[in-house]
Amino acid sequence: RPKQMCKAKKTTRCRLTALLCIICTVLILPAHLTYAESTPATQQDTQPDIVVILADDQSYGDFGFMGNRSVSTPHLDQLAAESARFPNGYVPMSVCRPSLATFLTGLYPHQHGVYFNHPPPGLRDLRALSGEDYRARRQAAERLVGSLPTLPRLLARQGYQCLQTGKHWEGDYRNAGFTAGMTTGLPAADHDWLHGTRQQENGEWVAHGNGDQGLIIGRTTMQPIRDFVQTHPEDPLLIWYAPFLPHAPFDAPEKYHQQLADQSIPDHLRDYYAEIARFDATVGELRSILEEAGRSRNTVYVFASDNGFQPRTDGTERADGRSKLSVYENGLRTPILIHWPAKIPPADYPQVVQTIDLFPTILAIAGTENTEGPEFPGQNLLPAITGKAELVDRPAFGAIYPNDATSLSHPEQHANAVWCRSGNWKLVLSANGPNPLPSALYNLNEDPQEKHNLFGKPESLFIQHELTSLISHWWPYRDWELPEN
Repeated sequence: RPKQMCKAKKTTRCRLTALLCIICTVLILPAHLTYAESTPATQQDTQPDIVVILADDQSYGDFGFMGNRSVSTPHLDQLAAESARFPNGYVPMSVCRPSLATFLTGLYPHQHGVYFNHPPPGLRDLRALSGEDYRARRQAAERLVGSLPTLPRLLARQGYQCLQTGKHWEGDYRNAGFTAGMTTGLPAADHDWLHGTRQQENGEWVAHGNGDQGLIIGRTTMQPIRDFVQTHPEDPLLIWYAPFLPHAPFDAPEKYHQQLADQSIPDHLRDYYAEIARFDATVGELRSILEEAGRSRNTVYVFASDNGFQPRTDGTERADGRSKLSVYENGLRTPILIHWPAKIPPADYPQVVQTIDLFPTILAIAGTENTEGPEFPGQNLLPAITGKAELVDRPAFGAIYPNDATSLSHPEQHANAVWCRSGNWKLVLSANGPNPLPSALYNLNEDPQEKHNLFGKPESLFIQHELTSLISHWWPYRDWELPEN
């Protein structure tokens, strides 16, 4: 403004501005306090406990809060009612180890390097090795996550005590940055599937690699979590609860079968649904542990599935061809829940989100950020779910790999397909892996069961072109020919 501005006018304008600020503050403050006034200031100012709950092999539709009236999930339904809800969440790969590594690192499998369950030379050939050689092969792959700034590693540096339980493919819990845990990467004393031990061809017992002693959590006990909470009454906690549930074998006690009131449930689903009820009960017990310790008022719960699952109709406990290890919604899609009392109001967010988004979101909740290693590709959801910003609807990406790897550091040689969901559309592009999947295009709004492949159809070429371009920018190993509009 000109220096000659009238001093009186300037003073009057400043007073009016100050008055408006006071009025706005008075009007806005009560609404802001709706989600803060119920918690004491001293509790609000402390770092929250963070509980990550990961279902193992549960499809996106197999929850009461997702509309399935045949399953029994009262505890998860209650958590959903109290949470920011994302029904259109996605994992990048529809099998456990790559997906779990993404939860730990915030990276896509081709970035963190764990695009397989079993490292080279693959499970069958691993079984022929001596116990020492078997362990060495697994350790070579475990170093991938061991070299990265994982979520527990970063939180531990901020004073968090971090507990690992359940499914864990990355060897000893300390390799992933946890300060305490159940998994050691070594064969448990109990030689059975429940403790993750397997016998080599030469008779030696080894750890299968998927969690060993940690696999008992939820199936036989919750005591390690209770002990951990009691041991650290003053420290902020990260509790990683990734039980071997509702994963097969389906051996839920009879009381969980009795919870299935719908008698029309097909026989091939009943045992799976009983296992879901069993898992849900452990979620209720987990929440009770925090409540009994007086910690629930400042505890964040984050929930998702590592991948989906639908049992075959022949009565076996194996996945059908359109869920786990597939490119279909029953394999890749998961609901995501984020609950923080007095901080995050319950609400539905229909936008597409990904499990890579949880890494920066949890760091933001803890009041820290990733200051080392690769830049994470996910978006921080916290500003949106606390009402400070609009949620950006971004495309979701991923790739489908085989269960076994033939080499490390070569995702482009293993990917059988890459995929993208943007809006209501999902594109699958055949890739260079050992068993390439056919390309496909689905309108998920009109065809949620993915029955009608529109790839190459004249009326869909425009959207096919758009999504192909998105994938070409995301996947660094190949450029696909763009279809003519």
